[in-house]
Amino acid sequence: MEYSSNKLSKLSGASARTLRHYDDIGLLKPARIASSGYRIYGQAEVDTLQQILFYKELGFALNDIKKLLSAPNFDKERTFLSHLSELQLKRERLDTLINNVSKSIAAMKGAMIMSDKEKFEGFKQNLINENEQKYGVEIREKYGSQVVDKSNAHIKGLTQEQYDKGEKLRHAIEEALISALETGNPASVEAQKACDLHKQWLCVFYPAYSKEYHKGLGEMYVTCKRFKAYYDRISPECAEFLRDAINIYCE
Repeated sequence: MEYSSNKLSKLSGASARTLRHYDDIGLLKPARIASSGYRIYGQAEVDTLQQILFYKELGFALNDIKKLLSAPNFDKERTFLSHLSELQLKRERLDTLINNVSKSIAAMKGAMIMSDKEKFEGFKQNLINENEQKYGVEIREKYGSQVVDKSNAHIKGLTQEQYDKGEKLRHAIEEALISALETGNPASVEAQKACDLHKQWLCVFYPAYSKEYHKGLGEMYVTCKRFKAYYDRISPECAEFLRDAINIYCE
């Protein structure tokens, strides 16, 4: 079945303007242009648009989506399985927060007593789920599921004081990296301070710390696109700078 851009817009929820933009950037070309000048989309384009919308829902940038869809080894079935896994994790995060908010409302009304531990369980579980969604595949491939599962269990058992310490360290690392990047030297005092904070942060969330583990993570910050994007949002080439600084720190 074929659709004009207006009909596909109504079917998918993507505006006609959005479809024109996708055409302009080469993300989704119509199957043909009718004599009237209208863009006409076929089944293949409908399926591609579905994939685009899935990736957008998961937070991917359009340029990254274009690279994924045009990759020679793109596997539609495997991609759908990946979508399903990520959406299930997203649902689990929402269910956890909904349960936490519901308990809080009940506690406010006096229908139940909510312990301090319960008040923060949802946030810790969401941290685990978010890490699994963003970095789970890479971490499990590198260190094995047993190590990751043990780390997740450790995070669930953190006290609120420990969890808060980890969050403060995370912010401190970013501030230290900003100062360190100004020196341009991964061996500088500022850079090594950032690495020491990074080690302290790792010891809060990942108790099985070792220099090899620390250096391995530093390398993943460069080779894994999602890790790299996380640090490069601070400053371009931040991931490489941190990797080099960690290698010096661990020596």
